[in-house]
Amino acid sequence: MKKSVFYLLALFFVLNSCTGDELQNENPAIETVQKDPLTGKQINAEINSTIKNTGTFNWKNASDHLLWSAVFRGNRMVSIGFGSSKDDFDRSLSADSKTMEAEIAGLIRQYEGVEQTRFLISSDQYLNQMDVVIEKKETITALRKMKTIRYVEPGDYHYFEIENSLNPNAKSSSSSSGCGFESTALNAADYTTTAPNARVPWAFTKHNIPNAWNYSTGAGVTIGLIDTGVSPEQTLLGSSFNTGASSGRTISKFGSYVNGSTTDGPADQCGHGTKMASVMAAPKNNAGLPVGVAYNANLITYRAASNVVLETSSEQNGVKTAFTALANTTSVKIISMSMGHIFSVGKIEDGVKYAYSKGKLIFCAGGTSTSFTNFVGVIFPASMPETQAVTGVKEGTSNQKCDVCHSGSQIDFTFQMERANGNTVPVLSYYNNQADYVGGSSVATAATAGIAALVWAKNPSWTREQVLNKMRQSATYYPTVNSNYGYGNINVLAAVQ
Repeated sequence: MKKSVFYLLALFFVLNSCTGDELQNENPAIETVQKDPLTGKQINAEINSTIKNTGTFNWKNASDHLLWSAVFRGNRMVSIGFGSSKDDFDRSLSADSKTMEAEIAGLIRQYEGVEQTRFLISSDQYLNQMDVVIEKKETITALRKMKTIRYVEPGDYHYFEIENSLNPNAKSSSSSSGCGFESTALNAADYTTTAPNARVPWAFTKHNIPNAWNYSTGAGVTIGLIDTGVSPEQTLLGSSFNTGASSGRTISKFGSYVNGSTTDGPADQCGHGTKMASVMAAPKNNAGLPVGVAYNANLITYRAASNVVLETSSEQNGVKTAFTALANTTSVKIISMSMGHIFSVGKIEDGVKYAYSKGKLIFCAGGTSTSFTNFVGVIFPASMPETQAVTGVKEGTSNQKCDVCHSGSQIDFTFQMERANGNTVPVLSYYNNQADYVGGSSVATAATAGIAALVWAKNPSWTREQVLNKMRQSATYYPTVNSNYGYGNINVLAAVQ
């Protein structure tokens, strides 16, 4: 039987001999050469070495030369976060925002020798963040010395594209982007049928979700989904969103991913976002197709990226914009994103913090990749304290990760999404009247966001922390957190009672 397992990040690392130590040499001739930017291969080697040695990588800890090299190799684009402190990210709460931005622009103008219109790409409306074009290493060095700088990062460095070019196996991997448009006949053992004629995925039963529906269906709660959009061909996530036992709710679709000079709309052109929307909130339909966890919840979707690997400036800006937009939508209580990067991105981090400051409950995928890159651990932004990191585990377990899932101390919850035979979770397909399977930490995250909607709908006056505490108390390991799997699997019936 044909199955599709969506990889959140199919990462292929090349361990080559060009390390940062070897770039240091007392020979003056070599030092002169190093005034030129490092190659993409050399930059990635330093990133990979740091991740393997420390478990993480952040541009804040990179040398000026490494940072400038990545800027040079990334279309000269630079992302700058500024503020009076590390937590001064909200422009509306920053009294000196305009002054700080003007000082930064003045420094760039001084070192680059060009007017602002030549180097300023964008200035964020809600965040203390701006994108600029910088040519000179001296400008990077001077910026990093400013007291009002929170971060200076490459704005368009394509780490994964370079990795793929260096690794023949990576180039042949069709699943590296997480995209796919497959449809599959579901195995009858992977679902049960419920009125009016919807198919309940086996994983829902494992988490006691069908019984929880007697207490809550997600009505009155709005979930924000940041992903690759939703298929215009799947009517159950469109004109038939209210069908069967689902009624009185809305689905709204937006696009924040800029392709060229304008956004290319809300329509999924990858397939990943459609499946996440399905497991989260597909209607309890009468068409013999899979239902979602919170089948009466409202849904707002953002096409924020072309695939699940957030490395281009357009994708990172799209995600940042989606977070701030959902943060400013008062009806949204929950945000779910099953996309990410292996290291932090300042502008996305700002967007997450902004949404968190508005009271949103944020779920992010812990990471999905091939077996020889699982050492990366929990990816960004699931690694942030403002997010709830979720990973997938095998059926009947809470501490055996799926074959392609990540785990680690930053995981908060788990969701059973892989059977002994390898089958994953039934969902709606990209195409109307068809179904498919989806796995990894992606589906685990979207399902857990749906669970949160059930809990919040049952207790509409609760705060984010009250909802989280109830989910924790209803999970496997409460009150003692597992070192790699957080609180484990949630018993959803207990969470809504």
